[in-house]
Amino acid sequence: MLYIGVDLGTSAVKLLLMEGNGRIVNIVSKEYPISFPHPGWSEQEPADWWAQTVAGLKELTENCDKSQIRGISFGGQMHGLVVLDKDDNVIRPAILWNDGRTGKETDYLNNVIGKDKLSEYTANIAFAGFTAPKLLWMKENEPDKFARIEKIMLPKDYIAYRLSGVHCTDVSDASGMLLFDVKNKCWSKEMMEICSVREEQLARIFESYETVGTIKPEIAADLGFSEDVRIIAGAGDNAAAAIGTGTVGDGRCNISLGTSGTIFISSRDFCVDDQNALHAFAHADGHYHLMGCMLSAASCNKWWMEDIIGTEDYAGEQAGIKKLGENNVFFLPYLMGERSPHNNPDARGMFIGMSMDTTRADMTQAVLEGVAFGIRDSFEVAKSQGIRIESTKICGGGAKSPLWKRIMANVLGIRVEVIESEEGPGYGGAILAAVGCGEYKDVEEAAEKLVKVVDVIEPEKELTEKYEKKYQYFKKLYPTVKVLWG
Repeated sequence: MLYIGVDLGTSAVKLLLMEGNGRIVNIVSKEYPISFPHPGWSEQEPADWWAQTVAGLKELTENCDKSQIRGISFGGQMHGLVVLDKDDNVIRPAILWNDGRTGKETDYLNNVIGKDKLSEYTANIAFAGFTAPKLLWMKENEPDKFARIEKIMLPKDYIAYRLSGVHCTDVSDASGMLLFDVKNKCWSKEMMEICSVREEQLARIFESYETVGTIKPEIAADLGFSEDVRIIAGAGDNAAAAIGTGTVGDGRCNISLGTSGTIFISSRDFCVDDQNALHAFAHADGHYHLMGCMLSAASCNKWWMEDIIGTEDYAGEQAGIKKLGENNVFFLPYLMGERSPHNNPDARGMFIGMSMDTTRADMTQAVLEGVAFGIRDSFEVAKSQGIRIESTKICGGGAKSPLWKRIMANVLGIRVEVIESEEGPGYGGAILAAVGCGEYKDVEEAAEKLVKVVDVIEPEKELTEKYEKKYQYFKKLYPTVKVLWG
């Protein structure tokens, strides 16, 4: 049997075709634009997602036996606001996860409604990228459009709807809306009231591995698929990536170096950190997880390489970096503001510590190290909750860099495990499709059988000690300069 994972990312949709035994048959990527209508704003057209997903599905399956395709599931960029009218037409461009326009609304939720109440209602506090503040922004700034809303959806769920005709979401993605009672896995009545939202405007909730429906006949005919192909709910990108890296069960960790960067810690039990610095979300395995998210990770390196120094030779630039743990240049990776643990959409990137002998390689190294230090900020919050982490899986575009993986192992002081497939959300989506179609009894069985570790990067004692000193300096920088951002 064949299963498809659709990873609806920020810059492209990546589609993966997997056999039931986990072997990847084909991968296709289709890009689409992103717009920044005002500083700090970030939007996309859902129609672009759909067009490129359909084109990608056709290309992905053109040389396979399409009668063997049994299920399609998803990983997707989280938090984006997709609003539909009574005819299921998109009312406005989707407001994305990395959009920072909702500072006023976020302040209102955190400081007027109160963080304690938000945490009680949803297990989380408000962040600028979350969905609920965006609804409040629409209500204030686009009241006519707000009044037309019949359905509130998330990005990947819009694609699932277009395929199945079902307005659906899953527990992991819904957890990032600030409208969802994570502990009890239902919509929060209190948050709906605060945001002037009715429950019928929200999608039906599924576990990530549950079937939401079958493919619409006209879509099946266009793609050449059977009408029996199941559409499985899927998961937010980080939960899907965690499935794809085997980060399921209790106390497992995964780091994703994608456009954004995350540290993801799975747990059988619901828990919330004392500071609400980490997100407490439902997991795609049926349980829960804690997650720290930085808004710019591999995108920092892409910005530095392609936009600033003007090269796409990533490996060549990194080849000149030899003296790890000795760099005196530091980089604050807040190009789009920051979420965990600072929760400051106004924070900005910054180089500190340059001198006349600073080299291009030093600057490149500082970018890689700055992202690793940013991940460690969230890692430290998890440790403060008594969570013991001895190893982590790693995925995302940044995980293709041997140097970056070595830096990460030594900045965190833990073992970094590289898996056979670094496809993250797409592979996780395909695994969820296989579970939803009955290929495996549950997500944990599938992950245990399909996810294979092929390389391990051990922390080096001397280098870990050097990075410990550098991190102690780095963590003083944000508190020192945040006054500059008002």
